[in-house]
Amino acid sequence: MSNTNIIHEIPAKQKAVAFTFDDGPHPIYTPQILEIFKEVSGKATFYMIGKHMLEHPEIVNNVVEQSHEIGNHTYSHPFLTKLSKDDCKEEIKESDSIIKKLTGQRAATFRPPYFDFNEDTVSIVQDFSYKMIGAVNMDAVDWEQPGVNHIVTKSRNHIRNGSIFLFHDGLGDRSQTVEAVRILVKELVDEGYQLVTVSELMQFTENKSY
Repeated sequence: MSNTNIIHEIPAKQKAVAFTFDDGPHPIYTPQILEIFKEVSGKATFYMIGKHMLEHPEIVNNVVEQSHEIGNHTYSHPFLTKLSKDDCKEEIKESDSIIKKLTGQRAATFRPPYFDFNEDTVSIVQDFSYKMIGAVNMDAVDWEQPGVNHIVTKSRNHIRNGSIFLFHDGLGDRSQTVEAVRILVKELVDEGYQLVTVSELMQFTENKSY
């Protein structure tokens, strides 16, 4: 599938980037991430799994109260291309409904689990008026727990205006990710970058297609 259907970065003139976190909310790691961003008055986007949201509604509430963004990451985190079109739609629809129920607002963006999508997925995502979001630092592979230094070093290579970074706060031990993010957040803030949500980042471009 062509990358033209997924946004990995925004051509932003401002010195701003978006941190994104997949697979939460998690009772241990999501609060730690929130604290890191609270200390620098930064914002992030959380691509939450619907069933995890139902398990931890209090964390969902904390994320919203602190003005972070929640994006759709399906209800149960399947490989969408292995599902029928109807089942794929149901995964996205169920998560969409949960986000609206728990936050009072619709998600604006979507990230496919495993970045697995096809033409049917793209069509469904467009029906929901979502923007499909990727990331520039997938070589950091934080989900594989490759070490804090690896995550930090690989992510540093992609720092530029409009970068969207991928990390994980759920589905496993994310302690390495938390420490890597702590380092990166401090460095970026010291360098004068704004830490904004994906939706905010998309407002930082004159490209009307966003």
